[in-house]
Amino acid sequence: MAYDIYDASIPPLIHMLGGLSAILAKGEAHGGIDPSEARLAPDMLPLKAQVYIATDGAKGCGARLAGVEIPKYEDSETSFADLKARVAKTIAFLKTLDRKSFAGSETKEVVLKFPNVTFEFNGADYVGKFVLPNVYFHITTAYGILRNSGVALGKGDYLGGGK
Repeated sequence: MAYDIYDASIPPLIHMLGGLSAILAKGEAHGGIDPSEARLAPDMLPLKAQVYIATDGAKGCGARLAGVEIPKYEDSETSFADLKARVAKTIAFLKTLDRKSFAGSETKEVVLKFPNVTFEFNGADYVGKFVLPNVYFHITTAYGILRNSGVALGKGDYLGGGK
């Protein structure tokens, strides 16, 4: 079977964002955690930023590969309810993307410009070497922040939350 960039990106992103939503729900139920302040180390970004970056990476990937406009989010979510809504909005966006619009995007040039660095990828490398590792890193960090804050989480929460 040929490499299918849609299957390599969109279903895994939806699944992992579902897991992120589930761990956020457990964090909310636990109580006493401020998503704007909770972090693993003083020099790391807080929980809310981990969610922002994970969702931005997922929606950016889907939009870039499908050739559609990337939805813009204001990064104003500060509560668990707001963060879960952002994740749900990202999943809903990814589900609107037409598989056919991904055809040939494994060779599409993707250029990402950041203040201090520019990355250039073909679509396949963008997914496998940038998007998935980056999104998973930020979801893992959100998990770590919540676990370190006393939330009863296990590996199954990380792996099994999305459908």
